[in-house]
Amino acid sequence: MPGTSSREDLTPDILLRAYAMGIFPMSDGRDDPDIHWVDPRLRGVLPLDGFHISRSLAKGLRSGRFRVTTDTAFEAVVEACADREETWISQRIQRLYLQLHGLGQAHSIEVWQGDRLVGGVYGVTLGAAFFGESMFSRATDASKIALAHTVHRLRAGGFRLFDTQFLTPHLASLGGRELPRSEYHRLLEDALGRSARFYPPEFSPSPSEVAGSAGASGSTQDRTQTS
Repeated sequence: MPGTSSREDLTPDILLRAYAMGIFPMSDGRDDPDIHWVDPRLRGVLPLDGFHISRSLAKGLRSGRFRVTTDTAFEAVVEACADREETWISQRIQRLYLQLHGLGQAHSIEVWQGDRLVGGVYGVTLGAAFFGESMFSRATDASKIALAHTVHRLRAGGFRLFDTQFLTPHLASLGGRELPRSEYHRLLEDALGRSARFYPPEFSPSPSEVAGSAGASGSTQDRTQTS
């Protein structure tokens, strides 16, 4: 299946089985009917115990300028992630993610300024693995704040792996790194053999708790890049 394209009917179950094999779907545009299955030689991951929160990001988290929610605007987050000149999120792939969300296997973290959605992250959960699919930012630090809240939640819920698929400069600045395919598959196998909760019991962190959940190194530059 890796490296091939398919127009066959896909179900959420088939998609989850693909993630369990270490592969993920991509398309060549919004209207592309084909799905390409990808298993990169080098895999991007965001270590849950190594997320970098700079002083400026910690200040933004504590500022009260943003409101963060979970699973209140999943479809809007996916739409925003796909709303760019070049996107791998085809309408067909988007429908599959909406189905996974309905089954409780896909989630979003949303960042708001007032009533305006300005940033977010969405991904798929399986065992103790979180497969981060995409993120977007329409305000300075919005995607970073979404990632900081996501990492804090995953750590609290017992997740072991945050898969980012590829490593971008934006993710590298936050502590992301690349792993050889064999090492990634080893970590994936371990995570799939464990259980985790995206909604940990009594989980209600304050912005200060999220800001203090990793070292404020001061080395992360302000960016609004997306992946």
